[in-house]
Amino acid sequence: MDCIYLTGIRAYGYTGYLKEEQVLGQWFEVDVKLWLDLSISAQTDAIQDTIDYRSVISLVQEKIKTSKFALVERLTGSIADSILQKCDLVKQVQVILSKPAAPIPDFGGKITIELIRNK
Repeated sequence: MDCIYLTGIRAYGYTGYLKEEQVLGQWFEVDVKLWLDLSISAQTDAIQDTIDYRSVISLVQEKIKTSKFALVERLTGSIADSILQKCDLVKQVQVILSKPAAPIPDFGGKITIELIRNK
């Protein structure tokens, strides 16, 4: 199975366990890996034979911007489910979502969730 990687998708959103996170918001970063058959598009050079990855990037950004979940696990799952629903050619998706500035005292790292979902 072939893959398309989309990395470094950023958007500002309002998902978080703390009320302040849902009011003030924060940045999220997402990487997506799409498994699909690219053999036809590799021959035809036609976008209709593959995925227009601009639409996947827009979908991810829109999900982040408009969702208000308590858990980043839910946001990550929602992104994965949406990609599988809207992209017929995709057979499997991996979504890696990071919260680079989690409001945790004395913690300078980031929180990252990784999900893999199949059709």
